[in-house]
Amino acid sequence: MFDSSKIQPHIAFTDLREWMHEAEKLGELKTVLGASWQEEIGLATDVVVPPDDGPAVLFDEVPGCPKGFRLLINAFAGKRRAMTFGFPQGLTKQELSDAYFEHYQKSPEHISSVFVDDGPVFENVLKGDDIDIMKFPTPIWHVNDGGRYIGTGCYSVTMDPDEKWINAGCYRAMIQDKKTVSLLMVPGKHGYMHREKYFKRGEKMPLALVIGGDPLFFFMAGTEHPYGVCEYDIVGGMRRKPVDVVRGKITGLPFPANAEIVFEGFLNDKNRKFEGPFGEWTGYYASDESAQPALEIEAIYHRNDPIILGVPPIGGGSDEMARYRAIMRSAMLKQQLRSAGVPDVTQVWPHEIGASRMLVALAIKQRYPGHAKQVGALAASCGASVYGCKMVIVVDDDIDVSNLDQLMWAMLSRYDPATSVDILSRMRSTPADPRLTPEQRKMRDFTNSRMVIDATRPYEWKDKFPMVNAPSQEVVRKAREMFGYLLK
Repeated sequence: MFDSSKIQPHIAFTDLREWMHEAEKLGELKTVLGASWQEEIGLATDVVVPPDDGPAVLFDEVPGCPKGFRLLINAFAGKRRAMTFGFPQGLTKQELSDAYFEHYQKSPEHISSVFVDDGPVFENVLKGDDIDIMKFPTPIWHVNDGGRYIGTGCYSVTMDPDEKWINAGCYRAMIQDKKTVSLLMVPGKHGYMHREKYFKRGEKMPLALVIGGDPLFFFMAGTEHPYGVCEYDIVGGMRRKPVDVVRGKITGLPFPANAEIVFEGFLNDKNRKFEGPFGEWTGYYASDESAQPALEIEAIYHRNDPIILGVPPIGGGSDEMARYRAIMRSAMLKQQLRSAGVPDVTQVWPHEIGASRMLVALAIKQRYPGHAKQVGALAASCGASVYGCKMVIVVDDDIDVSNLDQLMWAMLSRYDPATSVDILSRMRSTPADPRLTPEQRKMRDFTNSRMVIDATRPYEWKDKFPMVNAPSQEVVRKAREMFGYLLK
């Protein structure tokens, strides 16, 4: 039986370049020379990102960009998933989630970052007329995008003006001109909360936009952590050592000393630019262009031969964001359910097919009548899963909930449409939801309903439920170990 506690995690990289070296050792990094930002990089992304084992791709010598300015896509797939989190190769998706829960989520260690005087990010410092963000290799990711999105694998560093804590959050960034990008922040996100505090005072918000760097920072910044917790401290805990940060020369905000590219400036509520549309994680252009506050860039910092980290959503199926979020969000939701006092939730999986948000599956060892309903209702509302969820399915612990075939089989054979379904109304949704009505969008009513399905054997007669003819998960594991070579 798999025991995640026996794993000794070791994250072998501290920045994007070291990560690329590790990916290269795995044979999972490819380089493409001369692809155009206007069309070809976006087309290549559509090819390599959807497969579960597609390579990471580094684009170099992009026409129209300075020599050495590069772009990396598809960091999180294949063997790179285990490598990125410091786990051994050969683990299943559910085992990766279990290992993440055991070592990074169950009893998380947070280590505060430390300031250093200098770092590679300051190898090039550009101010005034030298600022030109158009020179970085920024693609048109989707054919109907409203502009060039330089910020897809980025994160914004902001500080709460009252409580003084630092947040790193992921918000898409579209180029407006040489010195300006527009940022889309949605209500409820921590960066939005910071922003509103500054704007209500009539002030601009200091902001540092990290465009390229260590993938771990982006992954942490794009996941729902508790309010008041700095993502730098989470990464420090994962590495068992503090993150080295430098102070921005304009705002004083901290950002990693080994970041690839950082734009520093102020977000101005009185200078709004039309942003969007953008092909989002739901697989749709669900929202039109809208006037969003502009980041007025006063300084650019970048390493020699800088690298943008690109993580565009693909939609219509699994993509890179869905893959990493499934592992992290499953562990976070399991922890939140445990903290709520719910026993025997054995597996959790937010499915990639719904961008690891819209479909959440859970397995339980039933302990009492109503156990499944309790788990489903809580999972539909917890912080790790509430945003954009449409369906929660609860099954028995003989099902691997990360396996969509098993999940659908269990649901179809064990639930009753008339008695096993609950509908929850006015739950937190997202502007990216294509099912929001025009009236809801006009009112900024970003809520939805969601379905909670009890697909467990009915508790009152579960021992009399017909026996399955399929092997147990342990038998499947044994068979895979013995005869997996036949599939190679």
